[in-house]
Amino acid sequence: MTTVLDGKVALVTGGSRGIGAGVAARLAEDGADVVLTYQHRDDRAAAVVKEIEGFGRRGLAVRVDCADPAAVTAVVDRAVAEFGRLDILVNNAALFLVGPVEEIGLAEFDRTIAVNVRAPFVASKAAARHMGDGGRIITIGSNMVERTVFPGFSLYSMSKTALVGLTKGLSRDLGPRGITVNLVNPGATDTELNPADGPASATISGFTALGRYGTPAEIATAVAYLAGDGARYVTGATINVDGGFTV
Repeated sequence: MTTVLDGKVALVTGGSRGIGAGVAARLAEDGADVVLTYQHRDDRAAAVVKEIEGFGRRGLAVRVDCADPAAVTAVVDRAVAEFGRLDILVNNAALFLVGPVEEIGLAEFDRTIAVNVRAPFVASKAAARHMGDGGRIITIGSNMVERTVFPGFSLYSMSKTALVGLTKGLSRDLGPRGITVNLVNPGATDTELNPADGPASATISGFTALGRYGTPAEIATAVAYLAGDGARYVTGATINVDGGFTV
């Protein structure tokens, strides 16, 4: 059966768990071969590759420190070398460092910016060299861009807000080539880092209009839409998938 992304190749950074794993699986379900990056857990990366292959698609997991720009560029080039093309880039890998601004050191600042801002820029630049008409660049941001309701998020919110400008700028740069660039801002999502049954979950859920956490699959649905042909006239956009957190 032909699927909507049949014949496409996707690269998902930070694809071994949480939202990244959900996105990798959904793109494979929709027909794409998927390369994913990870940093720590070989077993989890292998499990996602197995899931991708369960949909009859090719999967590849590559250990990458996204704070290393040379490594980010190299994985883009490897995806093209091994799978023959690159159609979809999902910039998902991120650091989530929170705490009082007085306690955040410059080393933490530099690494957060390197992973959350520089890596999407570097990956997008590298991917654009290989993409033609119909290329898709999708970055995972955060609902904290529009509404920061808790203290301690200064660094994280700043790094994710930078992605709004990156998305808009890239959409202008790459639009004439038929490449779309969009941003998905998730809200509270049920992952191991922020479980829906965690100690603050009731408070966090209370800030949403729907009164609950989202799931990685729900975030992945928005990414899959932007990756598909139905979103060919959507670029430079920010889509909030946050249960109404920002309303």
